[in-house]
Amino acid sequence: MSNSSTQSNQSALYTLVTVWFFWSFVAASNGILIPLFKDKFELQQWQAQLVDFAFYAAYFVGSILYFVVSGIIKGDVLNRIGYKNGIIYGLIISAVGTILFYPAAELKSFPILLSALFIVGLGFSLQQTATQPFMIALGDPATGAQRINLGGAVNNLGGTIGPALISYAIFGSISADAAKNASIDSVKAPYLILGVVFALFAVFFKLSKLPRITNDEDVEIGTGALKYPQLLLGMSAIFVYVGVEVTIGSNLGEYLKVTENLESSQIAKYVSLFWGSMMVGRWTASIGNFNFSQSTQTILKVIVPFVAFAIVLGVNALGGSAVQDLLPYGFCVVMMIAAFFASQEKPVKTLLIYTACGAVTSLLGVIFTGKIALFLLISGGLFCSVLWPSIFSLGTAGLGKYTNQGAAFLIMMILGGAVIPVVQGILADSIGIQLSYLLAVACFGYLFFFGIRVQAVLRKQNIDFDKEVVKNTGKGH
Repeated sequence: MSNSSTQSNQSALYTLVTVWFFWSFVAASNGILIPLFKDKFELQQWQAQLVDFAFYAAYFVGSILYFVVSGIIKGDVLNRIGYKNGIIYGLIISAVGTILFYPAAELKSFPILLSALFIVGLGFSLQQTATQPFMIALGDPATGAQRINLGGAVNNLGGTIGPALISYAIFGSISADAAKNASIDSVKAPYLILGVVFALFAVFFKLSKLPRITNDEDVEIGTGALKYPQLLLGMSAIFVYVGVEVTIGSNLGEYLKVTENLESSQIAKYVSLFWGSMMVGRWTASIGNFNFSQSTQTILKVIVPFVAFAIVLGVNALGGSAVQDLLPYGFCVVMMIAAFFASQEKPVKTLLIYTACGAVTSLLGVIFTGKIALFLLISGGLFCSVLWPSIFSLGTAGLGKYTNQGAAFLIMMILGGAVIPVVQGILADSIGIQLSYLLAVACFGYLFFFGIRVQAVLRKQNIDFDKEVVKNTGKGH
C-alpha cells in the first residue's frame, strides 16, 4: 500500500470513528431520562424502563428490516447503496428522531418521546451495520480489530461524557431543587442540538472523501446459520449480556433515589461511572492489539485502567460533581485488573472469570447496603466490558460461509437491552429495587453457563477456540 493511500485510509478511519461517540453518548444518557420521565409522567418503574425498550428494540427491528430487504433484492442492501451512504442515511434517521423530542416535549407525550428514541435507535442500527465492516475494509483484515478497538475507545468516551453533559443540559445544576424545577420541556434544547449535530455530520460525511467500499464476498442470504448450536447459544448469550449491561445502569436512578435519597439531577456521576467502567475494561483489553513489548504491555495493563478511571472522575468534576466519594471505587478497578490477568485474554476463560466476578459482586451488592453495595453493583460495568468479543467470537466460530449471516443474527439480539430492563422494572415494582438486582446475578450466572456449554459444543466440532477463534472486538450500541 502506498504512503498516500495509507494516509488516505487513516483520514477515513478518523472520520468513521466520530459516529461511534454518539451511539454510547445517547444510550448512556437514557439513564438520565428514565428517572426524569418517571417523576414527571408519574410512571411505575417498569413503564420508565420503556425508554430502553424503545431504543434497543430499534436495533432488532432494524436488523429484521435489513434481512427482509436483502432477501427481497436477493443481495446485501449496503452493497447496493455503499457503506458511506448507509452511514449518511443512518445519521439523517437519527437526526429526525432527536428533533422529534421538541414536539413530543411540547405535547407532554411519553409515547411520542418513546417513538422519537426508537427512530434514533433505528438510525444507529443502520450506522452500526455500515461502519464496522467499513473500518475493517480500510486495511489488512488481520489488523481490523485494532481499528474496531479505536472505535470502541471513542464509543466508551461518549458513554462517559453523555450522562454528565445531558444531565447538566437538562437540570443546569446538581442540586435536589434542580430536579423539582425541571420539566419535560427541559429535554427540548439538548436533543434539538443533538439533532442538528447529527444533520451536520451527515453533511460532513457526504462531503468527506471516504472511499466507496462494498463487500465482494459471496454472502449467504437466509437462515442456514441457525443450524449451528454455537450460534443459537451465542444469540441467547448476546441477548442476556446486552440486557444485564443496560439494566444495571438504567435502574441505577431508582436505586439511588431509594437507597441514597437522591433526585434525578444528582445521579449523573454514578450513571457516568457505570458507563465509564465499560471504558476502563475495554481500554485495558485493547492494549494487546498494539505492538508493545511484553513487559510494556504488562505495565500498561495496570496503568491504563486507572488512566481511564481518572478520565471518568475528571469528566464529572468538570460537570460540577464532587467526585471524592467515588475514589474508593478504585478497589473495584483493582479487582478487574486481577481478573484480566487471570483470564489470559482467552475467550472462554475470560467469560468464566468475568461472569463469575459479575455474579458475585452483584449478589454482594444486593446483600450489603450503602456505598459498598452501590459500588459493587456499578462494578458490573467492569465485568461486562469485555464480554461482547468473547461471546461474539465463540458464537460465530466454525460458521464458514455463514459467518456474516451469523453475525447479523447476533446483532439482532441487542434486543436484550430492550427486554431485560423492563423485566427488572417489573421486579422492582413488586419486590423492591435492591432485590430486583438479583436479575443481574441470574444473567451473569447464565453467561457463566454459556461459557461452559459453548466450549463443549465447539470441542465436539473439533474446534480449538484458543487457536481458531479470531476475537471480534466490535461493540457499538
